[in-house]
Amino acid sequence: MDSFLKQLVNDSPDAILISDREGVIRFWNSGAEHMFGHSSAEAVGQSLDLIIPENLRARHWDGYRRVMASGETKYKTGLLSSPGVRQDGTRVSLEFSMILLRDEAGFMQGCASIMRDVTERWKKEKELKERLTACETKLAGTSV
Repeated sequence: MDSFLKQLVNDSPDAILISDREGVIRFWNSGAEHMFGHSSAEAVGQSLDLIIPENLRARHWDGYRRVMASGETKYKTGLLSSPGVRQDGTRVSLEFSMILLRDEAGFMQGCASIMRDVTERWKKEKELKERLTACETKLAGTSV
């Protein structure tokens, strides 16, 4: 069973990463390599800032430190959505779940994230919303 679990985690097309209490990346699977463009050797040992857009870092770290100190998160279920940044600087739209990691005594050690790139879906939804708004505007103009 251990070999199957290793295959599942390492070979998942979703990005799976683990960060410690300080937000240093400790695990980075092949899905993360593909999604973000950094090899595991490049990512492991680096700060999560590697994938967090600069304008969102302060907010991210406020929340991260709060969760590490309290062991509690308001995101216990469901998917989170957030932009990320690839090695080449382009943004990616992400949906992800977060798992809090504790030692045997229950103390916070870090967290794991399972991330999926939803950039294309997000672009299509944005385009559809824009088209709908244009149609509504046009309709409102013809009914006067």
